[in-house]
Amino acid sequence: MEPIRRALKRSRVLCVILTLCLPLGGAMLGVGLAIGQPGVWAVGIALIAVGFYGTPIGWTTAYAPKAALYRIVSAIMEEHLHSVQEIAAQLSMSEKDVRNKLDLCFQKQYLPGIKRNGDMLILNENEALGKEEHYAECPACGARFLYTKDSKTCPYCGTPVKR
Repeated sequence: MEPIRRALKRSRVLCVILTLCLPLGGAMLGVGLAIGQPGVWAVGIALIAVGFYGTPIGWTTAYAPKAALYRIVSAIMEEHLHSVQEIAAQLSMSEKDVRNKLDLCFQKQYLPGIKRNGDMLILNENEALGKEEHYAECPACGARFLYTKDSKTCPYCGTPVKR
């Protein structure tokens, strides 16, 4: 769930910044007019425009779609729903919308280790996906390499690797 959480957090930060541009621009415009500085009130007007137009666009096109995808991923990973019908019923969505959002989740790789078989979601039992890789440096020969829990030896000199 970490990739979708990161994407959602980035979108939220962007939207909050856009939202804060409007009041900040208003304050700068007021201060710029009060002290007679055209540069300050020009920046204030620019921030007001960015906040006014950017805020609704950001929340509706950047944040809301990712929040909907997050809810689908959450239903699968945390609530253990494994069919389009179950997800649609739980989230009060149409099955067609769930299928479209699932396709997007797979495309953006928000559901690692899961594959779709028709309307069912199943665990991908591919061995390679389950192996966790670590970087190591051999204490004997100094070589840098990747190792898994199955192979904890240096591929160059055969020295056992300590984590």
